[in-house]
Amino acid sequence: MHLLFRHAQEALADLALESNPSDHPRASTIFLSKSQTDVREKRKSNHINHVSPGQLTKKYSSCSTIFIDDSTVSQPNLRSTIKCVTLAIYYHIKNRDSDRSLDIFDEKSHPLTREEVPDDYYKHDPDHKHIYRFVRTLFSAAQLTAECAIVTLVYLERLLTYAEIDICPSNWKRIVLGAILLASKVWDDQAVWNVDYCQILKDITVEDMNEMERHFLELLQFNINVPASVYAKYYFDLRSLADDNNLSFLLEPLSKERAQKLEAISRLCEDKYKDLSKAAMRRSFSADNLVGIRRSNAILS
Repeated sequence: MHLLFRHAQEALADLALESNPSDHPRASTIFLSKSQTDVREKRKSNHINHVSPGQLTKKYSSCSTIFIDDSTVSQPNLRSTIKCVTLAIYYHIKNRDSDRSLDIFDEKSHPLTREEVPDDYYKHDPDHKHIYRFVRTLFSAAQLTAECAIVTLVYLERLLTYAEIDICPSNWKRIVLGAILLASKVWDDQAVWNVDYCQILKDITVEDMNEMERHFLELLQFNINVPASVYAKYYFDLRSLADDNNLSFLLEPLSKERAQKLEAISRLCEDKYKDLSKAAMRRSFSADNLVGIRRSNAILS
């Protein structure tokens, strides 16, 4: 009986893992599901009101010419990726199920600036432009990559699933900051230290950053592994989100020189994705060893 119960528990755990998009490549991303309601309503409204889609500006490939943008799964376009990731965050906030949160992420309890947080701060959803400006500022100042933006979204959805909380007006900035902080350390070879973010966000203390990072890691159960298949799924779902919301990617004819360049980039990046899981495992270890390990600067500052 005990053995049967144990097998049942393991089966439920496996099922939960497979339903989590940040862990399993076959599970649908949460942001894309949340965006579909708005997309369907917009299309329905346009159909009822006979709204014309306007002049068709999208370029299509032919037998003689192939049009391609400069964003690939191995080297995404930074500006376009940040736009898509922040749009995904916008839909998470707009179509959230509830307002479940934790004190460590609450901006009233842990403000990012010295400006007084309004009493009704939790009532007003940020628009896409506001979220984009916040994320773009961090990525520009810290010189982070487009791949880091995708991993940020993976960690964000993993946090919401594991901790069973919602991203809402009261906590979105600190959740996004925590996800960026962790993604930059796991992904980038030259990790940005917590004290560096304090130079960007002038009024936040390094002690607050450290505490938030510790909580973030604990809520993720120290699972910072991002399989290549999960990364690729998030990249292509972000492309789908862009198409559904008319976010344009600049298309140009594919020349011979550009084709050779893309092939070279793919070869260079192939090993990087193969080593991602190994690098994440080396940096995670166990909670007991975090402080004593020499590599701990990748987790705590």
